[in-house]
Amino acid sequence: MSATDGDHEGQKPKGVFSTLMADGDWLYLKGEYKKAIDSFTTALTLKPDEKSCFVGRSKCYLRLGQPENALKDAEASLKEDKTFFEGLYQKAEALYYMGEFEFALVFYHRGQRLRPQIQEFRLGIQKAQDAIENSVGSPSSAKLEIKGDLSFLQKDEERAQPIAAIQHLTKEKKQQTQKTPKSEKTTKQLLGEFYSDKKYLENLLKDEDLVKGRTKGGEQLQDVIQSCLTYLDTCTEFWNQEKPIGAQERDRKLMQQKCSKPRLSAPSEPAQFLLKSLDDIDAELTSGNAEGSLKKAKEVMKTVQGWSVKDVPNKKEVLGSLHSCIGNALIDLGDMDKAIDHHQKDLELAKQCNLPEAMSRALDNIGRVYAQIGQFPQAIEFWEKKIPLVCGGLEKAWLFHEIGWCYLELNHPKEARDYGIRSVAAADEIADEKWQINANVLVAQSDMKLGNFESCVANFERALTQAKLQEDDSAMNAIQKVSTLLSSDSLFHLLSSI
Repeated sequence: MSATDGDHEGQKPKGVFSTLMADGDWLYLKGEYKKAIDSFTTALTLKPDEKSCFVGRSKCYLRLGQPENALKDAEASLKEDKTFFEGLYQKAEALYYMGEFEFALVFYHRGQRLRPQIQEFRLGIQKAQDAIENSVGSPSSAKLEIKGDLSFLQKDEERAQPIAAIQHLTKEKKQQTQKTPKSEKTTKQLLGEFYSDKKYLENLLKDEDLVKGRTKGGEQLQDVIQSCLTYLDTCTEFWNQEKPIGAQERDRKLMQQKCSKPRLSAPSEPAQFLLKSLDDIDAELTSGNAEGSLKKAKEVMKTVQGWSVKDVPNKKEVLGSLHSCIGNALIDLGDMDKAIDHHQKDLELAKQCNLPEAMSRALDNIGRVYAQIGQFPQAIEFWEKKIPLVCGGLEKAWLFHEIGWCYLELNHPKEARDYGIRSVAAADEIADEKWQINANVLVAQSDMKLGNFESCVANFERALTQAKLQEDDSAMNAIQKVSTLLSSDSLFHLLSSI
């Protein structure tokens, strides 16, 4: 093997890594968090210290309800650069969802000092402060002592073992909980429908013969049952910190004063019920069980439709989200007509409530369905309505490319080229190599149909150069296949020599 070949092989992972990162980011945006984790994990085998990759995977873990794993990845992203603001934010978010509000507040503050213009840090500070006040009361009622390990407050140093410190803190909290156990009434109110599960598991532990058995995987049943009970206890602690039962009772009394009729048609905590239900619906669809997701969404919708606006003030917004879930499940099941109906209902409810994000979601889904069934004019119509609602660079690059592709399918190369150029600009702005390649190919194809052969060659060359820089063989092969559509032998010769 020549030295040149050796260099070529040494650079090959670069293109693969970029593609895996782009796939992970895109899968995250689509809500396919488990698949995104797989992409980020594979990417990390190529570049084990890439901090952006750790952040991407951390975000996915957080969405899947695994804050401990999210924290580990956030810590890893900060290993070489303690001022990496994205890592700081992910660390703060993971700590918050672990119920470690005080630690989360420290890192929200640190991030805000580094990047005061980023609104997420300010919002994080506010929600962490609210959670702390709900848990221990207002700051004026608490006496703070200056002692212990305060190294996490130092400007340029990081605590050596943050996860261990949190585990230690959790242990202390459990010891405190054992000293001051909650009443059964309080536990029942906090756990809600899970309280009966807790009692059932506690009764199982009393069966000495049963707990000595083992699962098919070899785990002792006593350990399995105990871990479930520990998890429920942790949930109880977290929900009590988020909003103590005293605060819940106060809010309930205030609500009874405002409303003369008792709340009979909705559960005592509609928000908690809805959040869990939407997570379950999303989890079913993400795991590939579209039928299960559809069934669950329909059941929840029937329940919500029976509630009054007093029960759930944002009832229309909730129904819109459920229509969106049903529509997405129907897409996976291939029932496109019914899918469009539900996404249209989502759009109407979003308009009634003036919810830009929900409108953008519905327009995106409607356009996607029309594009999949080959009705490109309709896809363009709805996607173009979405443009003013898009903020992120990646979403812009994708949307402009898809609209341009639809115009190209309709043999409108001028419009296709215009959107291709806009997609290039959006991809360049965020330095996304994957969409830079896709957008340049779209522009080149449009130029070819317009007869702008010189510009066509230049854009194909740009796309090929970007693919070569990444050593992305699949992209290079795809571009070469597209380039064979050129009718001019001289032009094809130019492309072949690049």
